[in-house]
Amino acid sequence: MKDFNYYAPTEVVFGRESEEQVAKLVKRYGGHKVLVHYGGKSAERSGLLDKVCGLLESEGVDYVKLGGVVPNPRLSKVHEGIDLCRREGVDFILAVGGGSVIDSSKAIAYGVPYDGDVWDFYAYKNHPESALPVAAVLTIPAAGSEMSDSSVITNEDSWIKHGYSNNLCRV
Repeated sequence: MKDFNYYAPTEVVFGRESEEQVAKLVKRYGGHKVLVHYGGKSAERSGLLDKVCGLLESEGVDYVKLGGVVPNPRLSKVHEGIDLCRREGVDFILAVGGGSVIDSSKAIAYGVPYDGDVWDFYAYKNHPESALPVAAVLTIPAAGSEMSDSSVITNEDSWIKHGYSNNLCRV
């Protein structure tokens, strides 16, 4: 066997009906006003989105929703999420979906406290000093983004797709 170091500071809550713990976990990690970010199809069709929102309500956690994330998540949706979070006073991002939703959530989390354009990070022009906390309720068993410090965003102006990694947004 080869020697290696493994570093994965992500808390994983796994098991049957583990989503039932989402509101308590959001509160434990400081969430008071949550952006519930999702793609749409699987989260809505399965009833998971309604269940998560109901659990947040039952624990008195306020939230706003932003759906419509597509594969290869778009910078325009990230900008929309940043604007919504600032306007609504969001302090926590909850991704309900797979890798694209998580990547978009991480980008929003970087962008909310930043005065410039979040694309600065993906274009390697700057690095965030802070980010909102991010958590995920997965709808796919193999996203990978839930355990990494990375996200990938597509800028529709040039159709450039860049990744960015930073432990501030480790889910």
